Amino acid sequence: MTSNAFGRVDSENNVFVIEAGVERHVGQYPNVSEADALAYFVRKYEDLEAQVRILEQRLASGVTDSKSLKAGYDHLVTELKEPKAVGNLVGLRERLAKTEASIAAAAEKISAEREESMTQALAAKEEIAVEAEALVSKLDNINWKKSAEQMTALFEQWQRLQKDGPKLPKAKTDPIWKRFSQARAKFESGRRAYFASLDSKFKEAKSAKSKLVEAAEALVSKGGDAAATYRKLQDDWKLAPRAGKAEDALWARFRAAGDAIFAAKKEKDSEQATEHTSNLKLKLELLKEAEKIDVSNLEAAKKAMSDIQSRWVKIGHVAKDKVREVEDKLRKIEKAISDAQADAWKRSDPTAKARSSSLVAQLEEAIADLETELKVAPAAKKKDLQSAIDARKSWLDAAIKAVD
Repeated sequence: MTSNAFGRVDSENNVFVIEAGVERHVGQYPNVSEADALAYFVRKYEDLEAQVRILEQRLASGVTDSKSLKAGYDHLVTELKEPKAVGNLVGLRERLAKTEASIAAAAEKISAEREESMTQALAAKEEIAVEAEALVSKLDNINWKKSAEQMTALFEQWQRLQKDGPKLPKAKTDPIWKRFSQARAKFESGRRAYFASLDSKFKEAKSAKSKLVEAAEALVSKGGDAAATYRKLQDDWKLAPRAGKAEDALWARFRAAGDAIFAAKKEKDSEQATEHTSNLKLKLELLKEAEKIDVSNLEAAKKAMSDIQSRWVKIGHVAKDKVREVEDKLRKIEKAISDAQADAWKRSDPTAKARSSSLVAQLEEAIADLETELKVAPAAKKKDLQSAIDARKSWLDAAIKAVD
């Protein structure tokens, strides 16, 4: 007979385990040696002991999966009731019994953690609903882009809680979801209404600014002369609302038209500046010539002055800041001749007065001719013609006084 401290094998290879001094038949292993028969059932015990040891190790390592721990414990309790194994089964049952309290504590801890997690998840969902409701409470004064991003973030947060958070009772989570869902629906409805209204405004603005662009582009053919008109269009553009997505493209066309107009104006201004400089030089030369007129011979002086005035008009414009300077000098010379003529008339005899009467007729005829020319003259020459008329009227007044 073969035996050990916890079992034995009889001559027929029946194997018995000894538990608290009592033998229990666990099986038979025929056709092998007694030692092999006993060893077979010892290995059965070792398998059970290994399972208990693994359970102990899991608890010692801090595993908190109470469900699997409890399942392992219950399985081993069943397995160790009357196992067909040879070994220290009493001691093994005692070791298993010691794990029960730890498993219960782990289960209690998990339950508490789950309850806390559920409480936190419910609080998080409540906060999401409250934030969504706060967003829709101010739809009349809201930044739609920023708020839409916030609402999307809230929905994504809700989805993460659904996917990764604890499973919550429908009775508790459904009312919160209903509030959140209603807030989202109200937000989307308000957003659609706002952008529908915005689209309508954009269409009106696009139409208005398209007309401004067309008007600006039509001015390009007029070159620099259209600069003032384009500036008025610029004022209208600033007053018009934005045209949404079409704004940048319309502005690019409007600005391109303005760039072309102002480039033409700059070129024209440059040409005029060159012309004005040349004209100023010619008028200054005429002034030098006029200053040399000898008033002792009035007939020659008037003829010379008339010739200078005619050439003066034909020369054209000078720079604005030089007009007063050269015109005043010419008026001064004209006045000197006029004053000399007036003095001569005063000293003249009846024959001179007769000549003055003839001069009156000549001046009146000259004034009439100049006034006729003034009516059809281009704007650039009107000022010089008017100056010539004013000078002759001054002479006319002096001639009339002489005749009288």
